[in-house]
Amino acid sequence: MKVRTINPATEEILREYDVPSEEHLLRMTKKAEEAFKTEWRLVGNNNGNRRADYMYGFASQLRKEKEKLATIATNEMGKAIKESRSEVEKCAWAIEYFADHGDIFTTDEVINTDARKSFVTFEPLGVIASIMPWNFPYWQALRFAAPSLMAGNTIVLKPASATMQCGIEIERIFEEVGFPKGVFQTAVGDSRVAEFLIESENTNAVTFTGSVPVGSKVAQRATSHLKKTVLELGGSDPFIVCEDADIEKASTGAVKGRFINCGQSCIASKRFIVVDKVANEFVELFVQKTKKLRVGDPLSEDTDVGPMVNHSGLEAIEGMVKRAISQGAELLVGGERLKSKGYYYSPTVLGKIHHDMEIAQEESFGPVAPILVAEDEKAAIRIANDSKFGLGASIWTQNLDKAEKLSRMVETGIVTVNNVVLSDPRVPFGGIKNSGFGRELSKYGMLEFVNIKSVRFYDQLAKTHYVE
Repeated sequence: MKVRTINPATEEILREYDVPSEEHLLRMTKKAEEAFKTEWRLVGNNNGNRRADYMYGFASQLRKEKEKLATIATNEMGKAIKESRSEVEKCAWAIEYFADHGDIFTTDEVINTDARKSFVTFEPLGVIASIMPWNFPYWQALRFAAPSLMAGNTIVLKPASATMQCGIEIERIFEEVGFPKGVFQTAVGDSRVAEFLIESENTNAVTFTGSVPVGSKVAQRATSHLKKTVLELGGSDPFIVCEDADIEKASTGAVKGRFINCGQSCIASKRFIVVDKVANEFVELFVQKTKKLRVGDPLSEDTDVGPMVNHSGLEAIEGMVKRAISQGAELLVGGERLKSKGYYYSPTVLGKIHHDMEIAQEESFGPVAPILVAEDEKAAIRIANDSKFGLGASIWTQNLDKAEKLSRMVETGIVTVNNVVLSDPRVPFGGIKNSGFGRELSKYGMLEFVNIKSVRFYDQLAKTHYVE
């Protein structure tokens, strides 16, 4: 069996890959298990901070190869080259952040109890199966890998079928900078590879980023084997514009938040909920700025928006827009495929959106911005929360007291005020509801894949012991 990658800008086949056999995958997981037990888990605080040294070397090599890595990502999934470069830079930053702080995050915690000595220690779980998407092929893989490796785990990555070469390049750099063999491996292929990694007796936990339907299946398979799982799934993030917002800044943020990566981001702004008092002004500026976006060859320095990742994604977003218009939505700009080779769809803004429309309920994974008008801020929050998703939210207001109040009312895992939602290695990342569970990044993400072990030393048997 073979799988192939296609350049979404040219529709040309980039490369074909062999799907590995179960025997090959078994050897990979055993190699990861052996690396964990005999070497990587032992390279920690008591050994000269060697894990951090490895990580610094990896980050340095990422920067040296930034142009090559960025070009591979752009060719495989179509994002503008300037965005691909930024992705590589962000990966290096995250790697260095966890190299700097990983030992601190997992330092034993002393606790005062009735025992002579009590402490909590944080021990790695073992081999983690990492099943990652195509939209940020380096960042998604490495934002998980950085804290997990620093904690002492080993990893087998299954990259998305669209961006297999990106996954291969990550493994290559880990090997070239001297990481012990088996600490990080990439297994390319189709869904059968993911299924094997989830069910393998040699893997101890699973992390998945992707769609809700697939994430549900991953969770079912993993938990049936009693494996710890973290899911980062879809989002329909509200972008809430209050009546006292700086409309110039908010409209600029709307363009950035919706059309980054051609709108193919879990934390992209996807529902624009604007208070009626400022709706006309916001919509006018948003449409004007959307019209200025340059769509074209993603390898060009002048391009703002490249193609969608594949033909099925293009058809899905086109169908969603057509259905919205048939239900009464107003097309303000865009709304069509580009008449050229490649999976291009014009940046689109839709007005007169009602809350019960599909485009306001389901995740729109493409360059389309639906605008809903709310009577007031209370109504805006009600609309924002009436969703099966709960990943991120962006709130725009110049009143910081109001911002704090609203940020506590909105039902998401992440809230950003007067900026678009961005992942950051310093703060936890993840959602609630159908957007998944568990956290990535920060100390909290690092502790997802460790055994939090409590230890107590007593001088003598407790005199009373009637409850477990």
